Amino acid sequence: MKPSVIVLLFVFVTSCIPVKIAPTIAGDRIMVAKKFKRKLPKQYSLIFEDPKEANEFYNFINTKYQLNHVNVESNVAFKIEDQPFYFSFYETSKDTKTINLVPILVDAKRDANGNDPLFFDKYSSRKGKWYLVLTATDYDSNDCLNPKHANSKIIEKYLRDLRVEYLNTSNYIESMLRNN
Repeated sequence: MKPSVIVLLFVFVTSCIPVKIAPTIAGDRIMVAKKFKRKLPKQYSLIFEDPKEANEFYNFINTKYQLNHVNVESNVAFKIEDQPFYFSFYETSKDTKTINLVPILVDAKRDANGNDPLFFDKYSSRKGKWYLVLTATDYDSNDCLNPKHANSKIIEKYLRDLRVEYLNTSNYIESMLRNN
């Protein structure tokens, strides 16, 4: 056999085949939430990766807006130029799933020899990323992040500033004190 065929065969056998790949979002992205994940609403949203622990954004919003654990995830009120707006957020994950060929081949050989499989639970692997999806509406429940909305740029800037504040704050009491 040619050396290049042997190298290709070796790479193929020792590799993992990705089945699903979680997107990498540098910064943030504005898109329809339902296109990102089916279970989300059909609204434009600001989506970004959440590097912090679970429920950290919940705690941040609860502390910043002094909500006392009431309606923290949905319709959080804020004002821009004395106009009321509301934002909601969703914590969601997307997985990167791969099929590992080496354990499959080893177990196939063991099975052919009449032995039990050793690596049955290692045939595939999953690694997930967590994302925060923020949607915003006005008093009339119109989608404020829709590019056709009159205040879309202002709301987009507000939510981006909120994202930056969340990522840069470790003590959420600081965030509450900045508001006052």
